[in-house]
Amino acid sequence: MSLFPRRHLKAARLLQNMDESVKPCDNFYQYACGGWLERHVIPETSSRHSVFDILRDKLEIVLKGQLGEIFSVGQCGLQYFGERFSDRKCLCVLSSVLTKTINVCRTMQNYLTWQLIIDRVNSLSRRFKDARARYRKTLYGTTVEDAWWRECVRYVQSSMENAVGALYVRETFAGESKRMVSAFGPKTRVIGTIILIALHHFKAMAIKEHIGYPDHILQESNQKLDQEYAHLNFSEEHYFENILENLKSEAHKSLKKLREPVDPDLWIIGAAVVNAFYSPNRNQIVFPAGILQPPFFSKHQHQALNFGGIGMVIGHEITHGFDDNGRNFDKDGNMLNWWSNYSADHFKEQSQCMVQQYGNFNWKLAGGQNISGISTLGENIADNGGVRQAYKAYLKWVEMEGEEPRLPGLDMDHKQLFFLNFAQVWCGAYRPEYASQSIKTDSHSPLEYRVLGSLQNFEAFSEAFQCQKGSPMNPELKCRVW
Repeated sequence: MSLFPRRHLKAARLLQNMDESVKPCDNFYQYACGGWLERHVIPETSSRHSVFDILRDKLEIVLKGQLGEIFSVGQCGLQYFGERFSDRKCLCVLSSVLTKTINVCRTMQNYLTWQLIIDRVNSLSRRFKDARARYRKTLYGTTVEDAWWRECVRYVQSSMENAVGALYVRETFAGESKRMVSAFGPKTRVIGTIILIALHHFKAMAIKEHIGYPDHILQESNQKLDQEYAHLNFSEEHYFENILENLKSEAHKSLKKLREPVDPDLWIIGAAVVNAFYSPNRNQIVFPAGILQPPFFSKHQHQALNFGGIGMVIGHEITHGFDDNGRNFDKDGNMLNWWSNYSADHFKEQSQCMVQQYGNFNWKLAGGQNISGISTLGENIADNGGVRQAYKAYLKWVEMEGEEPRLPGLDMDHKQLFFLNFAQVWCGAYRPEYASQSIKTDSHSPLEYRVLGSLQNFEAFSEAFQCQKGSPMNPELKCRVW
């Protein structure tokens, strides 16, 4: 395919997601995502539907095809388990596990038994799943359970991250993407460090980055992947015991780490994941292969879109190293107070502005509840810092490489395209029931306010779209931590 058609496709994707009847300076989220919200319906199996969720659904379809060549997915879970195991026998097994390992009062034993059972409902019979379905409908608004193959894929994916990651990478991930983002990441980090240099944040320069996947999972001669699962002893005849064997193995692996030095090169997540992570006790950022795809990243799309997408994600994760939690860890991942009193006081003062800003956002879908500016502070700091870092990095790229040509059919310059893609990666919708719960429990602000809050604080956005001072997207009071 030539570059010209690709440019048209990118422009078409951006345009169909937009609602141009809304002025960008009134509500940029609705302007950027109104078309997306109009076209997408939340599946009956889901409490939320977003760009992230769509990419995760597609990833699971890829994994289903890969895993299906290894085992029959239909043999997973209830259908297989129901023929071989009764609920009563299952509960006896669970109870015996707890009775043998802990000697506590009845209330504590009941609580721990319940926690173990609720986590294993997918492995129990229909009556357990029906009870959970009623619970989820009330709490989250979902009316249909996920297809069994998805439950199976998710279980194998979470239990054998590197093995599944190898299958996914071989099937979908181009090595060139890893090389491009590996070069892309340090640029964003270095530019981001300029923002932090006034407070001598050498910590940013010490951040270790993992891009795409660990190399050893694709190396046939490397025994590390095989050794990771060598201790597992599974049986084709005993499904539920396999579940317990896996739980025991994971617990043993976690406890073993208590007596070992921290491995700075260890990947904290598998490759087949649509997300990104920062580990404060490793001072490490991870961008799995699963997120290195459009709309976040593509070697075929404008750098304005790449920096607004994966660039923002990189900046977000870097900023987590300096949020209300990450700031408590030094450049080597040690938890200690390395801040001066002045810096700490200034951080708290700037953070309080953001606490109040987000705390004033009223989410109608959640019954008119206000966002908790305190519990979402860390993510809000990362959102604000991330888009700033990415934008500064993009301007640096333009300075070196020159402005990119406009996309056909879109009357937007390169700066506006950056902010448009930043907003569109957060397009998504919630069920009211889920909104009412997530506003109390989620450490992230709702998708709409992740966009609005960050851009209301960013002067460069208002300049790009010529928003008048005092307009909804360009308020007089702006908050900034980094």
